[in-house]
Amino acid sequence: MQEVMNVRHQRFKLLALIAVFALPMLTAWIMLHWRIGIPDQHTAHGELAPPVPSLPEWPLVDRQTSFDGGDWVLAFDCTRNCEAQADRWWRMHRALGREAPRVTRLRIGGNAEALPGEAFSQWKEKPEWQAAGAVWLLDPQGRVVLRYDDGVAERDVKDDLTRLLKRNPDPRAAEEFEGG
Repeated sequence: MQEVMNVRHQRFKLLALIAVFALPMLTAWIMLHWRIGIPDQHTAHGELAPPVPSLPEWPLVDRQTSFDGGDWVLAFDCTRNCEAQADRWWRMHRALGREAPRVTRLRIGGNAEALPGEAFSQWKEKPEWQAAGAVWLLDPQGRVVLRYDDGVAERDVKDDLTRLLKRNPDPRAAEEFEGG
């Protein structure tokens, strides 16, 4: 009788051990399959991959030849309240600290003088995707990654931009390191 109880006890231990390892996997599969308990939020504050053409296709008066293909571009529409907008994005750009040289600001519109580190152009014609006060974040190839509406907090843009810069190291720095 003692031997039968010992065998049952050992089987119970084995089943408990299998359950300890199988239960989390089964739970994860159920969560993934039926989308239970998975958060729907995302980390970006703007609209991801908006339907906006790449920078070379934008209807700008002056083509931006100064971008060397290594900088991220913070483009913003400056058709109204331009001085405040330009100052706002200049301050956010400075807040990036040592990562600031990897970002170029492109102001589109307005009559004010360009601030330091800022490229300037005008719309030839306003495209349908343009909105007053909109902000676009473009990758080094000129593709629009994020779009923000007028009134977005600078902190939200800075958080997204910092995250992108951290996840995408500067290839120019690697070339200098390897070559030098």
